[in-house]
Amino acid sequence: MKSLAELQAIRDRARASVNIRENSEAKTRVLVGMATCGIAAGARPVLTAIVDEVAKRELGDIMVTQTGCIGICQYEPVVEVIDADGTKTTYVKMTAEKALRVVNDHLVNGNVVTEYTIGANQK
Repeated sequence: MKSLAELQAIRDRARASVNIRENSEAKTRVLVGMATCGIAAGARPVLTAIVDEVAKRELGDIMVTQTGCIGICQYEPVVEVIDADGTKTTYVKMTAEKALRVVNDHLVNGNVVTEYTIGANQK
């Protein structure tokens, strides 16, 4: 850090991240499973990718939060999207790249990415 402007930029990025995670007026909620099983499977980069993309696109009606164990450890990392109407979509075996597609297709355009859902991944 070399200047006050750089410090203010860091503060602004941190505030934006907190606002995304604590948005009480959000219409859509995104929950990322961050129990030890999720973290071990790679949930942290998934959470970061979603938060960064939502912030970059300025999607103010979406709240991204982390949660504990969702209970399907064999499918970690798990992301649940709860739409405004209460519909829940469970995405499994997520990666940061898949998370970006979920943001674009599901959160922005309203199209569930079926091949990433739990139903498409059960054997």
